[in-house]
Amino acid sequence: MIDTVGAGRTWVLSGPTSSYALHLTDRDELLHLHWGPRITGADACALAVDPLPPYRPFESPLDGREEYPVEGGPRFTRPALSVRTPEVRGTEWVFAGAETGAGAGTGATGAGRGTDADGDGDGDELRLRFTDPVHGLDLTLHYRLRDGFDVVERRVTVAHGGTGPALELLRADSATWTLPVRDAWRLSRLHGRWAAESRLHRSALGPGEVVIGSRRGHTGHQHLPWVALDAEGAGEEHGEVYGCALGWSGSWRLAVQLLPDGRVQITGGAGHDDSGLLRLAPGDSWTSPVFAGLWSPDGFGGASRAWHAWQLAHVVPGAAAVRPVLYNSWEATGFDICAGQQLALARRAAGLGVELFVVDDAWFGRRTSDRAGLGDWTPNPERFPGGLRPLADEVHALGMGFGIWVEPEMVNPDSDLHRARPDWVQHHPGRTRTEFRNQLVLNAARPDVRRYLADRLHELLRSAPIDYVKWDFNRCFTDAGWPGDAYPQRLWVEHVEALYGLLDELRAAHPEVAFESCSGGGGRVDLGILSRTDQVWTSDNTDPLDRLAIQHGFSQIHPARVMAAWVTDSPNTQLNDRRSTLRFRFVSAMAGVLGIGGDLTAWSDEELAEARGWVELYRRIRPLVQHGALYRLRPPGGGLSAVQYVHGDETVVLACLQAQHYGERPPPLRLRGLDPAAVYRCQDTGAEHRGAVLLHHGIATGLRGDLDAAVIRLSRLGHR
Repeated sequence: MIDTVGAGRTWVLSGPTSSYALHLTDRDELLHLHWGPRITGADACALAVDPLPPYRPFESPLDGREEYPVEGGPRFTRPALSVRTPEVRGTEWVFAGAETGAGAGTGATGAGRGTDADGDGDGDELRLRFTDPVHGLDLTLHYRLRDGFDVVERRVTVAHGGTGPALELLRADSATWTLPVRDAWRLSRLHGRWAAESRLHRSALGPGEVVIGSRRGHTGHQHLPWVALDAEGAGEEHGEVYGCALGWSGSWRLAVQLLPDGRVQITGGAGHDDSGLLRLAPGDSWTSPVFAGLWSPDGFGGASRAWHAWQLAHVVPGAAAVRPVLYNSWEATGFDICAGQQLALARRAAGLGVELFVVDDAWFGRRTSDRAGLGDWTPNPERFPGGLRPLADEVHALGMGFGIWVEPEMVNPDSDLHRARPDWVQHHPGRTRTEFRNQLVLNAARPDVRRYLADRLHELLRSAPIDYVKWDFNRCFTDAGWPGDAYPQRLWVEHVEALYGLLDELRAAHPEVAFESCSGGGGRVDLGILSRTDQVWTSDNTDPLDRLAIQHGFSQIHPARVMAAWVTDSPNTQLNDRRSTLRFRFVSAMAGVLGIGGDLTAWSDEELAEARGWVELYRRIRPLVQHGALYRLRPPGGGLSAVQYVHGDETVVLACLQAQHYGERPPPLRLRGLDPAAVYRCQDTGAEHRGAVLLHHGIATGLRGDLDAAVIRLSRLGHR
């Protein structure tokens, strides 16, 4: 709902529990008024009466109050917009009008040229338009609240509406968020590295600025583009929490600044620095990615559930469908694969109840190691003499879908593609060329490269009945040059736009194919890629104990429905040689989209039988895990941790015990989200529990020793 009040210069956007308000002064200064609990238009007008502090000679009255601060004029906070021509830098705005109407496109799609398109009819959008007569620059600020949700979607469109020289867009952040004055702020963020992604870190926010981001060309393993701030000690289920998440899959930056007067501002958008995004010629425009914000009065858990529900409703394609249990052959076979070997694994996988069989790397070209073959997306004739179709048909006959691994944005120097078109890779003439994993990055910003990739992938998807594509990206940008281009800096933005365009084109032409985003694990996880893929690969680390912390952090922002998690072999030879039971490995992985990645030909009959039982159990609880409301009962640490999912009258708890200390029983788990007046029956033991007792006193898990785990299933019987 959008209310326009105050002589048409004050706007209030309201969701089920929150409101967002802004005001335009007589001097065309757009000021932030409110973000928090629901308020009325009259409340907003009262806030707008005296919005600026008195004059002080070394301070700007706009700082900390302006809705979208730009470079130039009496401003000292971080600018969200920076534009220059050879002669003029900075901007001065004249208000050009406001309108409300249908929103444009999916809520968290990425940036692009001319994406201010027709809406999907769900929730109105507020558009505030400004112009800079000197530059001939037009700016549109977009605000949107979907019906039934409290997530505010913001983005900007910049357009060269003049006739003068091209404008260099150095920076165009999607939004600046302003938080009210509080006694103490705490900052939450997700950090990590390869094999240790999405780990939650919380710390007090002190004066000054905290900057996180990626200058790697993709989202990166080091940080997810999300922050949360809580004031005065919010907990998992209580206290106000503000969160912001950026929908962009390239280099990015978020800056959180505690200003001298106690206000907090958060800016964020595409690009890591201000070295330049794009050059706009007269008539050109660019729309930023969405930077979404959420206020929750219900702690970190309430914020997470609100993020999850919004993504399942408006971001993730086809989210209402459950994701299948998959088997992936990579850890079983590595680069040494052939059709017969894959079929043997497929038969064992089908016997476990697996629903999707995925052939990973090395099915194509001369890919016998990581040194060759990338770019040559045709089946290796010696390993797959009849192509992929015979194997795919056999897999379908076993009752499973068929999937493959690709890495389209990369090329090996030892490949037919690179030998034919060495100019297609990102590079700087005369500079030493970097090779990570013996591969180079294709310049997908080039129209000819994008067209080649689209044609090859269309041909591949038509060559066999393929149901699933695991799209990998195993290398950061290092030599992001574009020889001969007048503005090579645009590569950083346009490569991501090309990726989005490829996925959009492929999904439209092959609607039956599901896509997974992978980037050496969790290196490309964000709202932008999630608006075009069905799930993401959370981490290359499949150790079930390490995964508890990774999944705990991931769940702060993203739902279990998109979080791929595998059961692999024990000991975990890839990372730490840790030994764990099948029980612990399965319960850990059942917290997301279950997959299996071990060498099934080496599993004993007893292990296969046990695994079959776990897969059957997961398929029964899958609707709860993938679509239920998530409650983090206890975070991972040295002892007991647990997550709970509630969906309708059903509840499931996944409990994991890292280690038992001093012979003491683990504490009971106090459940959440239940009806205190109802009775709940345990589906495994038949025992009945009163809701109020489960909420206040909890339920015993029966876990003991090291690396133990349990699944507890409860059904609501009604009031007694």
